Amino acid sequence: MRRLADLLTVARALLGLPLLLALAGGRPGLAWGLLLLGGLSDWADGVLARRAGGGSVWGARLDPLTDKILISAPLLWLAHTGGLPVWAVWLLLARELLISGWRASQGSGGPASAAGKAKTILQFISLLLLLWPDRWGLGSGLALAPRLHGIGWWLFWPSLLLALSSALGYLLATDRD
Repeated sequence: MRRLADLLTVARALLGLPLLLALAGGRPGLAWGLLLLGGLSDWADGVLARRAGGGSVWGARLDPLTDKILISAPLLWLAHTGGLPVWAVWLLLARELLISGWRASQGSGGPASAAGKAKTILQFISLLLLLWPDRWGLGSGLALAPRLHGIGWWLFWPSLLLALSSALGYLLATDRD
């Protein structure tokens, strides 16, 4: 089960480029599906690792990096298109690089905190809503996409606050060691 969890992690890392290409190529439905697939694979590899009695150290180091790759693609696209402010995306990506460096210095790969896990879940939900294709509606003239985009935009900000506060938590925990 550990090997399958590690394979899912590697597969998730490979989704970042096709996701970005789908966005750039005007294929929002495909991009949305790839992001959803990535989020589901993140959940599945965690379940498999726990059933195996814990993941591998390699998987523990690779899993957060694959999350960063997958989440960075739509964040960069949204910053490029004006869907999110560039400064906010820059701040979030700077946090991710900082914590990735911290994790690399930890012998166990630096397990995720509850706040870090909540941040990742909230980011995935926010991005799924922000990337909801405009032509996916419920009919009857309901403007579903703009409403979902708005909810995603508002969810992005608590995810950014969670990202910054969890980074502070990781760094303060290191100072106590």
